[in-house]
Amino acid sequence: MAIVGAGLTGLWTALYLARADPTLRIAVLESQVAGFGASGRNGGWCSALFPASLEALAALPGSSRAAARAQDRAMRDTVHEVLRAADAEGIDAQAARGGTISVARSEAQWARARAEVAHARSWGLSADELRLLDVSETESLVRTTRTHGATYTPDCAALHPGRLVRGLAEAVERRGVPIHERTAVTEIAPGRAVTAHGTVRAEVVVRATEGYTASLSGQRRRLAPVHSLVLATEPLPAEAWDRIGLRRRETLSDHRHLIIYAQRTADDRLVLGGRGAPYLFGSRTRSTFPAGYAVFRRLHATMLDLFPALSGTRITHAWGGALGVPRDWCASVGLDRASGLAWAGGYVGDGVSTANLAGRTLTDLVLGRDTDLVRLPWVGHRSRSWEPEPLRWLGINAGLRAAAVADGEERLTRRPSVVARAMRPLLS
Repeated sequence: MAIVGAGLTGLWTALYLARADPTLRIAVLESQVAGFGASGRNGGWCSALFPASLEALAALPGSSRAAARAQDRAMRDTVHEVLRAADAEGIDAQAARGGTISVARSEAQWARARAEVAHARSWGLSADELRLLDVSETESLVRTTRTHGATYTPDCAALHPGRLVRGLAEAVERRGVPIHERTAVTEIAPGRAVTAHGTVRAEVVVRATEGYTASLSGQRRRLAPVHSLVLATEPLPAEAWDRIGLRRRETLSDHRHLIIYAQRTADDRLVLGGRGAPYLFGSRTRSTFPAGYAVFRRLHATMLDLFPALSGTRITHAWGGALGVPRDWCASVGLDRASGLAWAGGYVGDGVSTANLAGRTLTDLVLGRDTDLVRLPWVGHRSRSWEPEPLRWLGINAGLRAAAVADGEERLTRRPSVVARAMRPLLS
């Protein structure tokens, strides 16, 4: 079988398949190097987040509320599995399972935090899975400006994404699975993956290309590549961390509309990333960004707004990468047995954990196993295609801009955003 893409999805799939059936002949094809894409460029959150809501999962054909809850439990279990599997392979991903604190920093954000917890309770989630923190409880964990409270879930680990993905590549190769780097696949079809150097024949071909799917023939509207950018500070002294908190390396976010995410690294840097980079016409991607890029400036301003004491702290690293967004924001995994074509992706930035679940699910599908994983609602789901250009460019960038405007509106009015309410179909 041929796996196209040596990111987390492709590598987890190869690893679990090679473990389950060492007689399988597997080849991984990668246009750059293993981990080149979002798998090695993210902010290091291994979380239980899934891009589609529980309501959306329950509404899928053949699904139910019970199935949606099963998907949620599978995601929570996956956080454990990523750390367990990495440890079993001797991968030092510098992981710490401290959970996620999502701070509310305005009345509007606090209202959303309370609504999120109430929604979780309506689905049967307990306080052990998601709970509300008051100001005192929040500040015992992290001290940001303008704290109104927070939500907390234990189901997230901070890790080093580059160490994880490169360690996985080594583990795959140790099992005799070749990774053919600098081998760009231009077309996937039943029984074959076409490259500039020749055609690879395989009974099963797995598309594991996420934000780079548009580079494949006929796939330009399958997933929209949206870029997420990240900054890292120099290592901070102990007294700085005494002021900030995050003693257990909890991951950090807040309840704004335009997503941000942060973590304390194993070497005591603050890493902070977020959305906001414009979608590029024609589903193009980029892998380098100038030091003065506007999104980097906004992220730095956000960092100082959260932690003013970091003024004067050096930013030593800045990077970004493309994640994949399906039209209905619902990630999916599947295998069409008639054609032998398999796929996984559309994680909308939640791929560090979801890619592992995809790899285990694809293993069960390929081997014909009847397991709980193959009955989850995301299995076999097919999102409709994105609109053609220029509608795609206009719509996605309007949504990104609206999220930023909504956050600004709430800072000024201290009320829930009218813009966000009007744009909810694009922002949800």
